[in-house]
Amino acid sequence: MKTIPQKSLPRLKAFTLVELLIVIAIIGILAAMLLPVINVAEQHAKKTQAKLECGNIVNAIQQYESDYTRMPVSSIVQGSGADEVTFGGIFQSPGNNPYMVGSTNPVSGQVYTNNSDVIAILLDYTNFVNGWNANGWTDNTNFMKNPKHNLYMSNTHNSGWDPSKGGLPQPGIGNDLVYRDPWGNPYVITMDLDEDNYANDAFYGLASVSSSTGVANGPGLTGLTSHIDDGISSYSFHGSVMVWSAGPGGLVDTASSAIQGANKNHIISWQ
Repeated sequence: MKTIPQKSLPRLKAFTLVELLIVIAIIGILAAMLLPVINVAEQHAKKTQAKLECGNIVNAIQQYESDYTRMPVSSIVQGSGADEVTFGGIFQSPGNNPYMVGSTNPVSGQVYTNNSDVIAILLDYTNFVNGWNANGWTDNTNFMKNPKHNLYMSNTHNSGWDPSKGGLPQPGIGNDLVYRDPWGNPYVITMDLDEDNYANDAFYGLASVSSSTGVANGPGLTGLTSHIDDGISSYSFHGSVMVWSAGPGGLVDTASSAIQGANKNHIISWQ
């Protein structure tokens, strides 16, 4: 009987250890090259989002003013006699020191260090979310600041972040009703209260920030102009509302101009 020899199948050549290491190294190099590109694209998207959110806040405040012929502020702020008010936050300086942005009530001495009062009114919240505040009530208690129950902003989201539980602040509106930018820092909101159509922000009103010469009365930067109000010279926006974000770095620097250093990364509504 004749035996037919079987043909052996060709053997697949396996990667050697050296070849495998080379492939892994190439993948690592490609990933390292792509990461900066991905990071730049991500930061650009966040800047675009912050710019849109700043504009949405401005539009919401202007619409509220049109409906109620007043600004969306608490009765305490309205009765303070202030010409302008800045709802700010606590930021870091380049030297890693905390710097507080916000107006001080001339009567009570209270510093407005977040925008929760404004957001509660614009979004018709009467209570803080999930009982965050022990008192529970906002400045819109019983809808007294928004009796028409209008929601002046859309496309916002609740982050669910609770400051009392720690962790990094999250973008969006937290349980404390503070509206934070894509990097987790509060939006700064300034409003003109005396109806002279000049808004003077607590940070951008400084000559060291907004004067092109660094001293009072020099030409203004970012579209702001030197303006004298009640005998005090500062840099103001010719309009009723200013909103800004500290940007990707989250830093503010009174020693640098608006177009230099940490400040040049800010996202502003008026330019």
